[in-house]
Amino acid sequence: MSKVTYNRIKSVLAEKRKTNKDLADALKIAPETVSSWCTNSAQPSIKKLFQIADYLDIEARDLLVSSKKV
Repeated sequence: MSKVTYNRIKSVLAEKRKTNKDLADALKIAPETVSSWCTNSAQPSIKKLFQIADYLDIEARDLLVSSKKV
């Protein structure tokens, strides 16, 4: 069964030229936590999602994969 992608954190980090470690340092969390979000092994809480968006200077909804079929 294929892994479902729920967030775009890895993509947005790359677009903003930031690393997992940059985000982990900014949020004062373990780099392994950010890694699990980037691989969609785990998902951040809503509160963390807004903190991530703030750090990356984007809307929180831009970190989520659209559920609409195109």
